[in-house]
Parts: sequence; structure tokens; C-alpha cells
Amino acid sequence: MAPKRPPVVISVLAPRLLKTMSKFNVAIYRATNGRVGGHELGLPLCLLTTTGRKSGLSRTSPLIFVADGARVVLVASQGGLPTHPMWFLNLRANPEVHVQIRAQTHTMRARVADDAERAQLWPRLIAHNPRWARYQSWTDRVIPVVVCEPA
Repeated sequence: MAPKRPPVVISVLAPRLLKTMSKFNVAIYRATNGRVGGHELGLPLCLLTTTGRKSGLSRTSPLIFVADGARVVLVASQGGLPTHPMWFLNLRANPEVHVQIRAQTHTMRARVADDAERAQLWPRLIAHNPRWARYQSWTDRVIPVVVCEPA
């Protein structure tokens, strides 16, 4: 059985809407050290800064995260769309990233969890944010799990 697809409105509007909302969220988060803009639907957000793989410019995305000791775990879901988010493509090209959680910024090295590690982390991630399971059902791609570790 083919996966269910996201509603058409999500597929068409999501990329533009997400980009606009993300820019606004990043500005508010930075101005308030995450006191405003630090949560999405009750889930904590971090700011992930990558280096653009083509432009070489810094790119910052607000993302739901799961803390795992000194590690930060991210999910490259992009709302179940069929393509990977740009931040994911950027960190694959250059894994040195900066992660801001509230007022603290950390230089980290990002890597994609292998199949075994993803299988171990996925139930915990879904418990944290059940939407990720729905997004996975909408796409044929395996949604990557990214582990950021202190550099």
C-alpha cells in the first residue's frame, strides 16, 4: 500500500510558509534567547546554523529537538514532504554546525544516524513528537535522524 500523502495545501504552501515563519522565529528567538519563539506546540526548539553548501553563507533554522546528554537529536522531516530540508543537505556537505538552545550556543558536529541507531532512537523521538510518525507515513523517503555531538 502506498504511503498516504500530505494534504495538497501542505505540499504547495509549506515550503514558502515555512521559510517565512522560520525567519520570523529565528529573529524572535535570538532577540529573547528563546524565551519567545523557543517552543512549537509545547515542544522545545533550538536554532541550528549550518553553512550553505552552495553559497557558503550561514543558514539558521528553528527545529524541534531532543536532548540526549550532551548530544542534540534532530529529525529531518520537512513535514513529510518528499525532499530533504535544505538544512539537512547543508550539514551533510559541512557537518560543523552551531546549535543554540535558549541563550547557550554550542559548536557541534552533525552526523546522520545509521539504520541501527535510528531504529533505537525513533521510538523515543515519536514519543516526544508523534507528528513525526505521521510525516513518515506521508513520504517514501526514510526521514533522517541527525545526531549533533560536541565538537
